[in-house]
Amino acid sequence: MYTRLKSLHAIKGYGLFVICVLMVGIGISITLPYLALYCTEELGMSAGFFGVLTGVSSLSGVAANSFIGKYSDHKLDRKGIIILAAVSSALGYLSYLWLDNFILLLIIVSFFSGLGAAAMPQIYAYAQESANESSFEDKTFAMSTLRSLVSLGFLIGPLVGTVILGVVGYKGLFLGTSAIFLIIASLVGFFLPNRSVLQKKKSNIGAASLNRRQLWLPLLAFILLFAVNAINGIVTPLFIVNELHGSHANVGLVVSICAGLEIPIMLVLGALGAKISNHSLMISACFIAILYYIILSLSNDAWQLLAAQLLQASFVAIVMGNGLSFFSELLPNSPGMSTTMYYNGSILGRLLGNLGGGIIAQYAGLRDVYLVCLAVLIVSLFILMRSRRSLV
Repeated sequence: MYTRLKSLHAIKGYGLFVICVLMVGIGISITLPYLALYCTEELGMSAGFFGVLTGVSSLSGVAANSFIGKYSDHKLDRKGIIILAAVSSALGYLSYLWLDNFILLLIIVSFFSGLGAAAMPQIYAYAQESANESSFEDKTFAMSTLRSLVSLGFLIGPLVGTVILGVVGYKGLFLGTSAIFLIIASLVGFFLPNRSVLQKKKSNIGAASLNRRQLWLPLLAFILLFAVNAINGIVTPLFIVNELHGSHANVGLVVSICAGLEIPIMLVLGALGAKISNHSLMISACFIAILYYIILSLSNDAWQLLAAQLLQASFVAIVMGNGLSFFSELLPNSPGMSTTMYYNGSILGRLLGNLGGGIIAQYAGLRDVYLVCLAVLIVSLFILMRSRRSLV
């Protein structure tokens, strides 16, 4: 594995991509656990208004990603997009310190965070282009390794955020996050070369070769899979404490075990990408998740959920790690569009899961949420199997 990881440097600029992706993951996760607390406690925002702010800023990210992804493969300078997005993210986080009016904050944060959402998919798109130009053959492994660094960043970031918050408070938290994104913009500006226009003109071929149905069916399945994962994140802690009468320590163990297993599984699955198609892995993820939610729906003790986290970690590793390569295979000559589809699908899935999971849990009960998840997974499996036939 070490030799294989070392060989990734055959891709031009891969070391810089590693640094930037890890920093984006850390930058987002430093503030993420404390954003709701800051808005409600420091700015006096209600939980409902914070939900509106989160939803609108997420949808603005989808809109900006869609526009930028459409033109980034043949008209726009990808390096310039990454710099603009990183600077916009920095300004978005600073806006929380500058503004205390909800309407102004909603407009400004949605605008800057919308543009900032393009940073990660465009870094991936640039890395995909570099991988295509290099002699490195196992591109799935390269992209899965990059994606695993986001998970690593999400493990590091909350710990760093806790330290910053304890030492210098919320001001230091937002200033620190903004500084990280400005460093990313500087690294890209100084060390990432520009792409030539000739290269970009070739990139529209892949999108033209697939019809809309062949693109939208996998995207719909991907949104549903991310929604199921978001529901799990919301409902399972409540299920452990309220239904299984477990402790908060059990909740922490479930989250930690899953997060700790995701990264090595992601690397292993990325290495298998040359032997197993990413479409087959996505179908396998549905079967794994179905087994996981059957266990959850029948469980009567917290230890059963602890044991089942190997299944959940495998599901997350495939959807998050190989999902990126899955869309890259659909649009091999349009890296900007493929990474945009991946990120927009993840954003919409999380938004749908966060809203739907809470509503279902409130009106149907916590255990019944898992039955709904099983139904959604079966629909996703059907869509993926149907889309595979249409791609053959």
